[in-house]
Amino acid sequence: MFAFFRKNQGFDFAQLGFDMHSHLIPGIDDGSKHLEDSLQFLQQLSEWGYRRVVTTPHIMSEYYPNTPTIIQQGLSTLQAALEERQIPIELSAAAEYFLDDAFDQLLADKEPLLTLPGRRLLVEFSTLVPPQTPLDVIFRIQAEDYRVVLAHPERYLYFGQRWEVFEQLKNRGCEFQLNLLSLTGYYGSEVKQLAIRLLKKDWIDWIGTDLHHERHLRHLGRARKAATVSKYLRGRTFRNATLGV
Repeated sequence: MFAFFRKNQGFDFAQLGFDMHSHLIPGIDDGSKHLEDSLQFLQQLSEWGYRRVVTTPHIMSEYYPNTPTIIQQGLSTLQAALEERQIPIELSAAAEYFLDDAFDQLLADKEPLLTLPGRRLLVEFSTLVPPQTPLDVIFRIQAEDYRVVLAHPERYLYFGQRWEVFEQLKNRGCEFQLNLLSLTGYYGSEVKQLAIRLLKKDWIDWIGTDLHHERHLRHLGRARKAATVSKYLRGRTFRNATLGV
């Protein structure tokens, strides 16, 4: 775990070193569209101090029906280009799984799933419609010996009105990953306030960029220089610096 102590300064991404939520394989989801864009993003992350990236394309049956094969093929192309450009960053891939009926079927069929280090599975709920039985699906995932990482819980505003669900998820062993841009108000003031509330409870395990495109990159650059972002993170501990151990 790693604690942040910088005062009245911007946020040093090198203190994290490891990003575990992004969409950088070009052309397979709503993230990077072109190989050159992906290389630009990775070059910038490297210059900011990131040493390792596990990029996480969406697997969402209705919109992005990706498979491990599709993701691995895209990863291989990007890794080759990364090596050719000599960008000093280690790149691998997992996935961000949308918790829908198709995911339930993957789990029931015991299909191999793409995980973060430590057999962690990055998952997301709808940001608009609350799940009916969130604890049940988390339990089913854990029963298959995966560790659950819930992507951007601060964006599930409906849970802000049902705080006991967050408590139950944490008590069940679910890890929470916060988006850096949530602390800047990028997703709106309500998301920002919920992010701060989760931080104050010390319930955030991971910090992720959730980098999709050039606009995200620009705002991440501003977040890096913002004293307020450093203030929110100061003195708190996250798992990033362990590289997922």
